[in-house]
Amino acid sequence: MEKTDSELIEAFTNGDESSFNELVKRYQVKVYWIARRSLGNHADADDIVQEVFIRMYRGLVNFRHESNLYTWLYRVTINVSLNAIRKNKIKELVPFNEILENIIPDDSRTDAIVLEAEYKTILDRAVHRLPAKQKFVFNMRFHEQLPFNEIANILKKSVGGTKANYFHAVKKVTEYVKREINR
Repeated sequence: MEKTDSELIEAFTNGDESSFNELVKRYQVKVYWIARRSLGNHADADDIVQEVFIRMYRGLVNFRHESNLYTWLYRVTINVSLNAIRKNKIKELVPFNEILENIIPDDSRTDAIVLEAEYKTILDRAVHRLPAKQKFVFNMRFHEQLPFNEIANILKKSVGGTKANYFHAVKKVTEYVKREINR
């Protein structure tokens, strides 16, 4: 039977390193995608994942179980990502042609695949242009499909403020996408 997060945390704080490894395996992909959507590229997201799990390793002994572990990791990931953005580590998006080369196989470049990749790229660019708080709210709601109350809890903001950030983010993304498609 699979251990709960609480059981793994307790085992880790009692010296069982393998319990920490199990927690990393359990949340590594989720933390990566939170960082990737926030920062826009693999290398920076990978750095963020490492930093988040270093912080988790150091912080689990003081974990108070006031929220679940995933909520805490989400908050840590957002904070580390915001710090990276503030330090101007993120210089530019991956060029459009590089994205297409990585997504679309050489011999199967059908119109539908190219169009879908282009729309995804336009959406990614639109989200990347959002202010940091709006970007995080948009990604949590749109990609993770988290309820507003959980997003507010993660960001330590009011539900109303969270909804307002999401509304403004959707408006900006919609405007950007419409402009790009009509070019």
